[in-house]
Amino acid sequence: MTTPQLYACLTYTDADAGLAFLTTLGFTEVLVVRDQNDPTRIVHAQLRWRDNGGLMFGSHRMDDLADVLTPGGAVVNLVVASDADVQATVDRAVAAGATLVQEPHRPPHGGVSALIGDPEGNYFNIDSYPGED
Repeated sequence: MTTPQLYACLTYTDADAGLAFLTTLGFTEVLVVRDQNDPTRIVHAQLRWRDNGGLMFGSHRMDDLADVLTPGGAVVNLVVASDADVQATVDRAVAAGATLVQEPHRPPHGGVSALIGDPEGNYFNIDSYPGED
């Protein structure tokens, strides 16, 4: 297993709900750092996706970047191991509160693909994209 070198970064209004959703989706918690003055706020979280993917996120900031780093609107592509895993991941996500935006289908580039939206407006393309070997 290699350490990810590229991370998607998300912001959540309810970071604990975001953490629960992401782990249900299939991410593995690596690190969660909470605000010492307000432990309901996550100042930094790092999650792993499969063998080499990573995601970082935290609570919506209340500083000079609050208007720039807003919750929702990000799109993250998650590659799963097989076509069947696309449906299984979608099913887990929907059970955890996701909205199914696009049913699993076979795109021209191969594999199976589906699009879900999380409760805060981030989108995840679940893909068995054959890509590189």
